[in-house]
Amino acid sequence: MVVKQISVFIENTEGSLKKAINAISNEKINIRALSIADGAEFGILRLIVTDNEKTKKILKNNGFILRENEVIVIGIPDEPNGLNTLLDILEGEKINLEYVYAFANNKTDEAVVVIKVEDYKKAKKLLKSHNANLFDENDIANL
Repeated sequence: MVVKQISVFIENTEGSLKKAINAISNEKINIRALSIADGAEFGILRLIVTDNEKTKKILKNNGFILRENEVIVIGIPDEPNGLNTLLDILEGEKINLEYVYAFANNKTDEAVVVIKVEDYKKAKKLLKSHNANLFDENDIANL
């Protein structure tokens, strides 16, 4: 159940985000989820895409600095308090959540979220023990 996220460092100037998105979309790569965190001079664009290798090559060729890391993509109940169920599980084992963002989805009854935690292996083991619906890259391609 591995999902790799691409984090792109983007200069906080007019047109920088569009340049990155255009480079990806011009190659017919589907962006399944994204998040943007801004800073004074740079932002971080976090992406889940349908083709990581091609995306990394395209972005590097367009002058972007990036890195790839593993995240957990999980289905949670799409109802009030659904996210708290996940947070309670993580908090109960003192697993620090670094960030979370939502996933575009209309093919499942669940809300789909991306989480980044400090202890990836411990979190995955814990979530599996709670029968969590963890997604892998094949699942994402079919959403």
